[in-house]
Amino acid sequence: MLTKFETKSNRVKGLSFHSKRPWILASLHSGVIQLWDYRMGTLIDRFDEHDGPVRGVHFHKSQPLFVSGGDDYKIKVWNYKLHRCLFTLLGHLDYIRTVQFHHEYPWIVSASDDQTIRIWNWQSRTCISVLTGHNHYVMCALFHPKEDLVVSASLDQTVRVWDIGALKKKTVSPADDILRLSQMNADLFGGVDAVVKYVLEGHDRGVNWAAFHPTLPLIVSGADDRQVKLWRMNDTKAWEVDTLRGHMNNVSCVMFHAKQDIIVSNSEDKSIRVWDITKRTGVQTFRREHDRFWILAAHPEMNLLAAGHDSGMIVFKLERERPAFSVSGDTMFYAKDRFLRFYEFSTQRDTQVIPIRRPGSTSLNQGPRTLSYSPTENAVLICSDIDGGSYELYVIPKDSIGRGDSAQEAKKGVGGSAVFVARNRFAVLDKSNNQVLVKNLKNEIVKKSSLPIAADAIFYAGTGNLLCRAEDKVLIYDLQQRLVLGDLQTPFVKYIVWSNDMESVALLSKHAIVIASKKLVHQCTVHETIRVKSGAWDDNGVFIYTTLNHIKYCLPNGDSGIIRTLDVPIYITKVSGNKIFCLDRDGKSRVLVIDATEYIFKLSLMKKKYDHVMNMIRNSQLCGQAMIAYLQQKGFPEVALHFVKDERTRFNLALECGNIQIAVASAKEIDEKDHWYRLGVESLRQGNSGIVEYAYQKTRNLERLSFLYLITGNMEKLSRMLKIAEGKNDVMSQFHNALYLGDIRERVKILENAGHLPLAYITASVHGLQDVAERLAAELGDNVPVLPEGKIPSLLIPPAPLLCSGDWPLLRVMRGIFEGGLDNIGRGAPDEDEEAADGDWGEELDMVNEDGLQNGDIEAVLEDGEVPEENDEEGGWDLEDLELPPEAETPKASVSARVFVAPTPGMPVSQIWIQKSSLAAEHTAAGNFDTAMRLLNRQLGIRNFAPLKPMFLDLHSGSHSYLRAFSSAPVLSLAVERGWNEAASPNVRRPPALVFNFSQLEEKLKAAYKATTAGKFSEALRLFLGILHTIPFIVVESRREVDEVKELIIIVKEYVLGLQMELKRKEMRDNPVRQQELAAYFTHCNLQMPHLRLALQNAMTVCYKAKNLATAANFARRLLETNPTNENQAKMARQVLQAAEKNLKDISELNYDFRNPFVVCGATYVPIYRGQKDVSCPYCGSRFVPSQEAQICTVCDLAVVGADASGLLCSPSQIR
Repeated sequence: MLTKFETKSNRVKGLSFHSKRPWILASLHSGVIQLWDYRMGTLIDRFDEHDGPVRGVHFHKSQPLFVSGGDDYKIKVWNYKLHRCLFTLLGHLDYIRTVQFHHEYPWIVSASDDQTIRIWNWQSRTCISVLTGHNHYVMCALFHPKEDLVVSASLDQTVRVWDIGALKKKTVSPADDILRLSQMNADLFGGVDAVVKYVLEGHDRGVNWAAFHPTLPLIVSGADDRQVKLWRMNDTKAWEVDTLRGHMNNVSCVMFHAKQDIIVSNSEDKSIRVWDITKRTGVQTFRREHDRFWILAAHPEMNLLAAGHDSGMIVFKLERERPAFSVSGDTMFYAKDRFLRFYEFSTQRDTQVIPIRRPGSTSLNQGPRTLSYSPTENAVLICSDIDGGSYELYVIPKDSIGRGDSAQEAKKGVGGSAVFVARNRFAVLDKSNNQVLVKNLKNEIVKKSSLPIAADAIFYAGTGNLLCRAEDKVLIYDLQQRLVLGDLQTPFVKYIVWSNDMESVALLSKHAIVIASKKLVHQCTVHETIRVKSGAWDDNGVFIYTTLNHIKYCLPNGDSGIIRTLDVPIYITKVSGNKIFCLDRDGKSRVLVIDATEYIFKLSLMKKKYDHVMNMIRNSQLCGQAMIAYLQQKGFPEVALHFVKDERTRFNLALECGNIQIAVASAKEIDEKDHWYRLGVESLRQGNSGIVEYAYQKTRNLERLSFLYLITGNMEKLSRMLKIAEGKNDVMSQFHNALYLGDIRERVKILENAGHLPLAYITASVHGLQDVAERLAAELGDNVPVLPEGKIPSLLIPPAPLLCSGDWPLLRVMRGIFEGGLDNIGRGAPDEDEEAADGDWGEELDMVNEDGLQNGDIEAVLEDGEVPEENDEEGGWDLEDLELPPEAETPKASVSARVFVAPTPGMPVSQIWIQKSSLAAEHTAAGNFDTAMRLLNRQLGIRNFAPLKPMFLDLHSGSHSYLRAFSSAPVLSLAVERGWNEAASPNVRRPPALVFNFSQLEEKLKAAYKATTAGKFSEALRLFLGILHTIPFIVVESRREVDEVKELIIIVKEYVLGLQMELKRKEMRDNPVRQQELAAYFTHCNLQMPHLRLALQNAMTVCYKAKNLATAANFARRLLETNPTNENQAKMARQVLQAAEKNLKDISELNYDFRNPFVVCGATYVPIYRGQKDVSCPYCGSRFVPSQEAQICTVCDLAVVGADASGLLCSPSQIR
């Protein structure tokens, strides 16, 4: 049993499949009717108008209707498109058990506990017949699929067959009114419309279900006597043929399978049983743990069944429908109806080759599962699930292809799966011993090879190689060398398809396709919500595959899409050009013609075959939002532009690919403020000041226009803007324009007119306009503002523009790949202007020539009523002649723009540095402090970043140089690269130059040693900690240097710990015991020899003074063992030894045992002896007592003690 879909719900009492869509209705004991999509596994709708359990439900064959009957005595007819009940049929007086639409007439048959069966006309919404005769509940009533019969089953222990031929005649030719009046009386009591044809008696208890065979004159029934009975009928009588025993409880439902000679029944004994009609024996049983079964339904057209039980329902198949086939070149062998068949793709010739044996056992799913073919030997291996997995080997005589009569005895064997691995060798999987047996064509074992994983299936993977499948991975295994050539984690793989050149393989699982190379290097994965069924590679390396309802494609880069939809699932065998060869579920060979344009177009784009792309754009109907979105996403907006007729989309695409000309044309068509504004922004980015000006003029954006003239240095037009502002009496705009022009007198005049006399006076006097200043001072009288003493005024004069030449110099770029060939495609009839252009991207704009913004336009700028009536003494503003900056024509694209394609902004160097780097130093240099901190935390467990702040800042500023171009421009930061030279390619970016390097640390280490020798412990500790804090930012080249860096951490850590203890000891004047302990521990740090001698001398002195002579003698001995070069040290040690030997005793007991090896805790400074538990710092490696876990390490002051970390990463060589 192959379960396709399962639901969890209340008890399911009624089920019905839709004839065309992948839908199933389930009516529940709770009164709800659910509509499920069993392919997608989703609940589409629920209908809950019934009061109480709904026991019967049925889809109409062709209308968007279904009918339901429930315990509320109501029959409801629903329209699933309108999501509502259309009407209710009332008449039954008790629970309704089943309802069913007639396949042809507008009838519904219903069975009820009121002991009647009713037939209703759902178009007239009336009851047209009542069938009485049962004397107990009628449990089911069903129409015959072809004849005018109804079968019913009742708890009165009988099955009745009713003839409704008279009803059909009455419907086809209704009699006259008088006849109908006489019939009405008869109708009430079940008149002559329906007569009982047979009463089938034989069950000992109530009958729950009865059903017709779809084609033969057979009836099957199931009852509370736990038996399934088979009945045959002819024109005159019906009789019992046989009884099928096996159920352990009431049989709830029983039916014939439409496509096979079997009966399916289910029962309250929690089982579904399958019976063979011809042998009248049980074939198979499927059991559930806790759920009783109540109902069965069969799909009207497909090989699907459904069963409802106490806690939901299942949709299932009894047998696999995928034909076993094997393709070799132009031929295919496949198994169908117990024959091996041969198909030739080129001639589409299909012939029967040899009969293959029928499975001996009676259970289901014993047909051929896989087929493997050896073309040179003309041998076929057929595997099936018989006996838990077995194979048969047939060698086909060359001349027998086409005759199909020569039966031969196959060589058989047991094995999970069998495939040819060479010309005359095949491999068989022996699951029990997890090994592969290689056999020859005589079925003799040639070789045994154990597998590296517990494989449950094997597939061919090239000569001598096997692809082995386990639950969650696949691997390729070389049988000769016994090597694993590659492996890959995948979802459970069901089928594999090799490309024609054996370079790529598609691994098909239930809901995913994984494409990999021949060594199983992953290339892409495509996920599907609907089950994947089959696939094949086309000649271009595109994988074409089918799901239950689509043919789809997958490109090598993982892009996928739909080629066409399918009515029924198919199994692709071969793809050749635009033909798909396939087998359907009946095992028939079919050829489908597909439109491959879309995926060939995408493939050509991906492979950069631009001539193909051009050709396809010209000659094919490729369009649609999906294609435009795809081209945009892949960075080809200029191609998408030529598919689009909608001006808004054209405008957006033109801006995206920097094609100002098309953007202008579209903006003119749309003529909306927002589009002109966006056009202005893009033109400004490209430095095309003519178009910017045009766009600002179209939106009457005077402030932006003024600023544009300022930055382009167009003083003449600025002065006109000033006049326009005066005409509009806009004081603020006048002042701005005067400021941009640097016209001091105008500014003073504007301030004076606006009544700001003090400001006007200051402006005039600061800028040296003495005559004006004196005049204003006279007007102000006593209110003359005083200028601050001792301050040097700075003048508000605009900077002189560097370029006054209109358009900015543009980057000259190679013309786009698609230029010239694409113009005018996708637009309607080309404009006259466009025809004049010779198909180039950056030719003249196709704009209407305008005479500049004069007269009418300027009136629009001024708006009616704003023009001052009174003219001043100069004869007034002659507004009619006033003109905005002249625009003799719509600006042309400048000459340099002819080959201009807006360059895509490059990636900042700092971003390139961090793209593939896992080195914290490089992220810091790029200014990505947060990722650097994350890396340090992951690699070294660092959490306290405060001590590292100066390093972060130094690294970032040190890897950049700063350049001041000119005063009005911001400072430019330039990335400094490591190891740069003039010969280096400008396109290849090197890693950042870092201010810290390993040699600096060696210098620091020497200085720290020097300070230690001199006894400057605080200074030495500062230097050692500086080294420890710099090491995370060191980058070295070779593995040897990496080892040196790691060694340096250990050296420095020992010194930091020792010096911290020594400084602590010096603070403890009043605790002599602790002083001695710390001095003793210092001697166990891993120090350089001169420093060790000093530490030993120090410890010896401290202990001797405290009268701990035995311990002092131990230090003296150790000191002499180092052969001190300083004679004073040796002499003192000998004297201490002599004095101590007279009295080898310690006055005070120390926590110090020099015989037992130990390390010192970096926080509590107590010994951790060998064998005791400890935790360590992930960065410096210092050890701590367990109570210090999760604290910041006191030695390096950076990392968290006991944290998980991957380890120091300081070289690219570690990553390779």
